[in-house]
Amino acid sequence: MATMTKNTLAALLLGFALLAATGSRAAEEQQKLNLNTASAQELTELRGIGQKTADAIVAYRESNGPFKSVEQLVEVKGIGEKLMGSLREHVTVGAAPPADAKAAAAKAKPGT
Repeated sequence: MATMTKNTLAALLLGFALLAATGSRAAEEQQKLNLNTASAQELTELRGIGQKTADAIVAYRESNGPFKSVEQLVEVKGIGEKLMGSLREHVTVGAAPPADAKAAAAKAKPGT
């Protein structure tokens, strides 16, 4: 019976460890800033991104559509390989909200 208890305990501990690893990875992804939805103000919270560069990122996104990869940031004026390297772990790309959703949000009145 003691062996069964040790095996059960080991299995439970392994399960909890896997769950914790999965949960922390999901939390890490949630903490990353989405380049396709972030405002210029949110982008300035990233180390190395000032207002001018944040505005350039938003302008690039508006002109070229959503970012397909984080590496595409180097196409934005003011972002070189070195800055890209420091941002890589802090940003992500994902689906940008549909244009219809943006238009509806802009027309929506507060409190409705």
